[in-house]
Amino acid sequence: MDKIKKAFNGKKANIGYIVAGYPNLDYTAEFINSLDDGALDLLEIGIAYSDPLADGKLISNAAFEAVQNGVNTDSVFDMLSKTKTNKCLVFLAYYNLILAYGEDKFLQKTKEVGVSGLIVPDLPLEESEEFAKKCANLNLAFIPLISVTSGNRMQDIAKHASGFIYVVGALGVTGGGQSPLDRIKDLITQIRKYSNLPLAVGFGIKTNEDVKKTKLYADGAIVGTKIVEYSGNSTINELNEKIKDLFKD
Repeated sequence: MDKIKKAFNGKKANIGYIVAGYPNLDYTAEFINSLDDGALDLLEIGIAYSDPLADGKLISNAAFEAVQNGVNTDSVFDMLSKTKTNKCLVFLAYYNLILAYGEDKFLQKTKEVGVSGLIVPDLPLEESEEFAKKCANLNLAFIPLISVTSGNRMQDIAKHASGFIYVVGALGVTGGGQSPLDRIKDLITQIRKYSNLPLAVGFGIKTNEDVKKTKLYADGAIVGTKIVEYSGNSTINELNEKIKDLFKD
């Protein structure tokens, strides 16, 4: 988890999301190998899944294409074992995928390939405590999602969190519009009552202006859909330049 602390240390973190294997695994590997010279402080790596309930059309289509190309959990682990970066990596993986692979095996391999933590969108609070303990035993961060609909569950969700907290900045799936800034500000204020962890906002952040506004209140801004969109039609150099533009001060 030291890399997560470093990503937020003394600055507002630039966080990106990709779908592993989109448009292909070689592209993903090349991008990860280029991270040290790029604008991102932390990269979320999505493992393609057939029923990505939190994802909008663009990311779902990218995941579908990756699966059609034969990308699976083992091939993602194999790819990561051959890449090298000093930047922080975390997985975004759906729980059914982890369960099918085997929790203990998945977490051990996650540790071995240098990934620092996990975001599991479909793992409810009531079933997360044991999983969070397993992550802690391996010094892996368990990064929960908190949204405006979390209500009185917010404190309990925050209690099991480590690394940082993913603040959902929009209702619905990825790729939609961001909630009003005042609403996000109020949500962050509420969460800070229960946790001293960094708070990074994702969902609905698509432009440099969105990033700047988000960082006024949050400890980091997460851009997903736009980076996945860029991945489908850019060389690695072009992708890194577009990401720099998204996160420029």
